[in-house]
Amino acid sequence: MDLKLQGALAAVVGEENVLADTLGRRLYEYDGGVDRALPDLVVFPQTRDEVVAIVKAARAHGAPIIARGAGTGLSGGAIAREGGVVLSLNRMRRVLEVDTELGRAVVEPGVVNLEFSTSIAATGFYFAPDPSSQRACTIGGNAAENSGGPHTLLHGVTVNHVLGLEVVLASGEVARLSVDDGGWDLTGLMVGSEGTLGIITAITIKLTRRAESVATLLAIYNDVGQAADTVSAITACGITPAALEMMDGFSLRAIEAATHAGYPLDSAAVLLIEVEGLREETEEDAERIREACVQAGAREVRLAANEAERELLWKGRKTAFGAMGRISPNNYVMDGVIPRTQIKRVLERIEEIGARHGFPVGNMFHAGDGNLHPLVFFDERAGELPRALAASREILAACVEAGGSITGEHGVGIEKQDLMPLIFSDDDLDFMRRMRRAFDPDGGLNPNKMIPAFHACTEIRADAALYREGL
Repeated sequence: MDLKLQGALAAVVGEENVLADTLGRRLYEYDGGVDRALPDLVVFPQTRDEVVAIVKAARAHGAPIIARGAGTGLSGGAIAREGGVVLSLNRMRRVLEVDTELGRAVVEPGVVNLEFSTSIAATGFYFAPDPSSQRACTIGGNAAENSGGPHTLLHGVTVNHVLGLEVVLASGEVARLSVDDGGWDLTGLMVGSEGTLGIITAITIKLTRRAESVATLLAIYNDVGQAADTVSAITACGITPAALEMMDGFSLRAIEAATHAGYPLDSAAVLLIEVEGLREETEEDAERIREACVQAGAREVRLAANEAERELLWKGRKTAFGAMGRISPNNYVMDGVIPRTQIKRVLERIEEIGARHGFPVGNMFHAGDGNLHPLVFFDERAGELPRALAASREILAACVEAGGSITGEHGVGIEKQDLMPLIFSDDDLDFMRRMRRAFDPDGGLNPNKMIPAFHACTEIRADAALYREGL
């Protein structure tokens, strides 16, 4: 550990805001995924100027900087892969401005997604991106990962709701970006860059007015294939729901046991569907969707009678990943994208891959935009992690073969770094490397993430344990 760097950081934020002991640092060696790496130091700034000073100090000492929000990410983006300084931004939690006339707000990166929307509920506006972790995840983390969520089917992912950014660059300079600027869309480039191009210290976000009416339906199926076919049938009706989620019977039984949301235990799959808009329009769309579900084979379609029933149905979906602990000690959740028309075929392929590797696989995902989240259930204590990762890699490759992608909202990070060549050419990846060097010539911001390295990874710290058997 660099004691001089520790002293320099303490001089900026105070000794109490720098973690150097092993136990404290271990709390920051992981995120929501499976990768682990111990940072050398963890520092907690509370202002942009402190972030600037930290970046300059780390650069002067040759230490990597890894920006981190709530640590709910699932691809290893906030892991200190090569040691260095974890820059925890979750104490920068001020809402700087709310302007409902212009439909925008300015927030610091540590503002929690759902807490912000709740705090402005009286205005009739909210922040539309709604990751399943929205009770804990931060808006800064949402921007860094370009997060999605169930309702992004209608409203779009985070980049569609970011109007501007304040960013501290690798040099310590402060850049202010806006979608209203001429020239390149640097705001769009920064969103989803996972802390590799700059550190976000303020976000100007678009506010969305709450709909006059919302209708939530639960369609219940005895056959997974019929549920999958319904997704395309709804699209063919010319209706774009606000959300269209699918859960298979294997997963929903664990969810129901944990949340008592009212999901039927004897079903093979359910679709959770929501439409919003003007009251008359919503009622009409809900009826057309009900008819499409029945025609596709749904045995029953329930309409939430009131807000309490609606919230309970969504509680089941939003807390689903936590309920998976009832199935096995560990689970590995993926994030692949496929065309909607391929859902049935790819689900069959996923089941086959899981069976061949000896693992049960559950499916609960954003069916409306083909964003799959298969969960491989395993026991790390029994040494099953490498085999689970091998199965997961094969599942993501199957998504690409079906005409899809390796990620829809979880980001690339460490998890999918070596899978990037499945969807990008050598020229594509070289362009990304050059773009990254333009922002961060020394490679100190979140190094060795997203883009595959040119050479063997002998430079990576052994204690990161990231190049795993089976990958």
